[in-house]
Amino acid sequence: MALVLVGINHNTANIEMREKVAFPPEIVESALAEIHALPVIEEVVLVSTCNRTEIYLDFVEGDAEASDGDELGQNRQLLDRQAEVVAWLSKFHDLEVRELEECSYSYGGEDVIRHLMKVSCGLDSMVLGEPQILGQIKSAYAVSKDQEVVGQSLSRAFEEAFSIAKQVRTDTAIGENPVSVAYAAVTLAERIFSDLPSLSVLLIGAGRTIELVVKHLVDKGVNKIVVANRTLDNALEIANRFDAHGVLLSEIPEQLIQADIVVSSTNSQLPLLGKGAVERALKQRKHKPMLLVDLAVPRDIEAEVSEIADAYLYSIDDISEVIEDGVKSRAEAAAQAESIIERGVEDYRKALRSLNAVSTLRAFRDKADAIRERELERALKGLEKGESADAVLSSLARSLTQKLIHSPSVQMKKASAEGRDELLELTAELFELSPEAKTKTTAGEATDKKK
Repeated sequence: MALVLVGINHNTANIEMREKVAFPPEIVESALAEIHALPVIEEVVLVSTCNRTEIYLDFVEGDAEASDGDELGQNRQLLDRQAEVVAWLSKFHDLEVRELEECSYSYGGEDVIRHLMKVSCGLDSMVLGEPQILGQIKSAYAVSKDQEVVGQSLSRAFEEAFSIAKQVRTDTAIGENPVSVAYAAVTLAERIFSDLPSLSVLLIGAGRTIELVVKHLVDKGVNKIVVANRTLDNALEIANRFDAHGVLLSEIPEQLIQADIVVSSTNSQLPLLGKGAVERALKQRKHKPMLLVDLAVPRDIEAEVSEIADAYLYSIDDISEVIEDGVKSRAEAAAQAESIIERGVEDYRKALRSLNAVSTLRAFRDKADAIRERELERALKGLEKGESADAVLSSLARSLTQKLIHSPSVQMKKASAEGRDELLELTAELFELSPEAKTKTTAGEATDKKK
């Protein structure tokens, strides 16, 4: 197993770059198939959200695999693997390799697990502790499982991360305060407009983010809300729950005239709202100001809209200052979450090490079974010959004991002669021998040395 993660996020890349590297839902399956087809890759999960694109991989371990103690070799391998993934990513999105190298990061081994846990808990999000990311990661993992490009290695990693995320949500207060990009968008509107409940709001999209925006708006007393979506049923599903109005995307120009606030969050690969449409709406509004908040990556609203005098456009990156205020209250909870994650990484490490003993345990059991079968066959023959049952059972027990302890006894004597005391100590621990056994062994060695 050779876990590797390569990605970019809001800390390493601006929104323009994140747009270029994003994987919309309709191309994720083909992308997974393409990267999984590479000869060095056994498993893959692709996470693509507004704030990050991350590729989790399990590489084939070759003959030149660095040893655990060879840190230089491990770092060199990680760089080589990062280069392979970046090369594929640049080819898939038709980007320069240099562009990706400047904003990408990579992790290997248990650092992948640690990062995945942090992301799942919301500790690596633009909004500290935001809960939506866990659902997005679970969805990405589910797609890879459906595509059969995930095996035992990544499955173990993701299931462990989900378990830790649940524990963090249960044992800390990281999710208590309503801090999210949806909440930040509503908070921003509240700062700009003095009488939020009197305003009309147009929401574009029908996903989880828009649903949260509607909820926060309703909580603030806003009751003039329109939800526009490509599929009318999805728009109506949200609108009906919050006593709002649902329309198709084609009705946006008409609805825009009434909208004081526009919030958009879709998976569209092209802008849904252009400069011309906003200019026409503002003209009919007699230049009454309009706030536009674009929470999508790629962006739903053309950047040129910001050039219009009465239009105030904010992207997902622009609302980071609003988010900071709410994040401060989560700092202590985040520290607690970090401790839980470190314990989770340690548990994962122990579980992984225990797997290394499986093949040895299987061989040990097979050898013991073979000895048992041979001795049992010999005992049954003795009974057939008319030997007494007591004698046969006594011989069977004695023979089994001698055969099972013969090889360990030979190796312990050899280790003692070579001064390998650590093997004797491990044997005492392995077979749960009494402390006196170790004392006698040490005393015996001392006597032998005097002689």
